Amino acid sequence: MHLTEEKYWDERDLYSGLIRLHILHHAEEEGVFGLGIIEELARHGYKLSPGTLYPLLRSMEKKGLLRSHEKLKGGKIRRMYRSTARGPHALSMAKEKVYELFGVLFENWPKRRGRGKRI
Repeated sequence: MHLTEEKYWDERDLYSGLIRLHILHHAEEEGVFGLGIIEELARHGYKLSPGTLYPLLRSMEKKGLLRSHEKLKGGKIRRMYRSTARGPHALSMAKEKVYELFGVLFENWPKRRGRGKRI
């Protein structure tokens, strides 16, 4: 059975950890806000609604990975999220695990030449 990209998206639980890591990465580099991270993830092919993203951000904040504050940005008050002191350590540990697991997932894939082409 061939699964389309749309069908893969129906399996959101497969991607939720990767989305959290992406958020943590950007929150460590710079503050992130809801709409900004929705747009950033859309550039990578992830379509998140505010109803999906904001509970995820609050969950990461409750776990001590993010902290938030209100900030005036572009004439609007935004809730900005930044990584806590715990965030970079958690991200570093996760990167090691992702690297190891993805290495196994892609060990038998043909090498790619150019963007988006498998040979």
